[in-house]
Amino acid sequence: MTSKPATIDEYINTAPPLGHALLNELRTLCRDAAPNAAEQIKWGHPAYVHPDGVILFMFSGHKAHASFAFTPTTRAAFDGELTRYRTGKGTIALPYNTVPPLPLLARMIKYRVREHEDDGVNWM
Repeated sequence: MTSKPATIDEYINTAPPLGHALLNELRTLCRDAAPNAAEQIKWGHPAYVHPDGVILFMFSGHKAHASFAFTPTTRAAFDGELTRYRTGKGTIALPYNTVPPLPLLARMIKYRVREHEDDGVNWM
């Protein structure tokens, strides 16, 4: 049995090789869009945590796509702009072979931070 990654670097290095570039892009985006959030591994995936301890958002790597997870309310607020993507309750699937919607994700990150700080919306 292999051990679970303890850091974001370990997580990305053990993800499917096809996803390394996108996962690194997502990491940079998260750091830039939410500079006060701490990087942590939660449930085995990279998570960005508010200084008060609440998870803001997460991403993960899979065989053919990365998944970005927000609260369902954040994801729903951008429904009209996510029609090209497979979505779930709070997630967006980002295929490795396409250009990710980085400006949209940055706006979603900022929305999620505001949603938590101003409206008190915690993680799921």
